[in-house]
Amino acid sequence: MVPTLMQMSPWSPQVEEELGLLLKDWLKQHGRTQADLRHSLKAASSRMPALLEVLKQEFSQGGLPNIASRLCKIEEAWSSNNPINSEGIQIADPFGQLDLLLEEIREDCEN
Repeated sequence: MVPTLMQMSPWSPQVEEELGLLLKDWLKQHGRTQADLRHSLKAASSRMPALLEVLKQEFSQGGLPNIASRLCKIEEAWSSNNPINSEGIQIADPFGQLDLLLEEIREDCEN
C-alpha cells in the first residue's frame, strides 16, 4: 500500500539529515552553491539550517512531494537561467534575445 500525504511520516531529524545530504549532492551535480539555493528559496541565510527551515515549511504544506516540486522548479529555472519568484514561478528574461543579438553583433565586429 502506498502511503498518502496524511499517512507520511512527520518531519524528523532523520528526514532533515537525509534532505541536507541530498541537497549537497544535488548542488554539487549542478555546479551550484548554497548561496544559489538561498536566493532561489528566498531563505534568510545560505547556511544549511536556514535552507532546511524553508523546506520544512514546504513539507508542512504538502510533504515530500511539495519539496520535490519546489526543487524541480528551481532546477528548471537554473537550467534555463531564468530566476524564479517567491511563488516558485519562472521569471522570463525579457532581454535574453537582446543578449544573443548583441553577442552576434560583437562577433561580427571582431571579424
